[in-house]
Amino acid sequence: MKAALFDLDGVVFDTEPQYSVFWGEQCRLYHPEHPGLENEIKGSTLEQIFERGWSGALEPEREKVVERLNAFEAQMSLDYVAGFETYVSNLRRKGVKTAVVTSSNLKKMENVYLKHPEFKGYFDAILTSEDFAESKPSPDCYLRAAKRLNVSPKECVVFEDSINGLRSGCAAGMRVVGLLTTNPIEKVRELSDIQIPDYLPFI
Repeated sequence: MKAALFDLDGVVFDTEPQYSVFWGEQCRLYHPEHPGLENEIKGSTLEQIFERGWSGALEPEREKVVERLNAFEAQMSLDYVAGFETYVSNLRRKGVKTAVVTSSNLKKMENVYLKHPEFKGYFDAILTSEDFAESKPSPDCYLRAAKRLNVSPKECVVFEDSINGLRSGCAAGMRVVGLLTTNPIEKVRELSDIQIPDYLPFI
């Protein structure tokens, strides 16, 4: 492994339960006919979520959802997944390059940097939704990250939790570590080489 590529929510920060609550509320409000929609959109960019669930007659509601999301993200807790800080620090000491590859946008990342001034120091690169044309499950984001770090896909290990993210890592031809912070092991096992509850097994 020459590079470790980390998704953000559910991989670096244990935030997926919070997002499940937020998007669960929005989906039940706008799509009561589609229970579980909040689980299907995990790993998607906000633009993709809107294209899927807030198009046509619901398009005018996008602004309201964005306002609610911004307010929610401003107050949500950003706790690291257990063992992450130690693990990523150990990797960097060994010369392994590190990057965040997230479907989150720059505005979301501003909240991250505000709450965690040390965050940028853990990574050689941070790629957000503004950095790639196609989001997960397309491999585009992870391939761009490998290029940014000047390593080949075969030299990369992806750390993911969402189904779309796991598929993205597999499609990029990289080894995939599946975090069990969001989905049951039965689903994660199908799309990953190793499954872990957190980073403590690696420390």
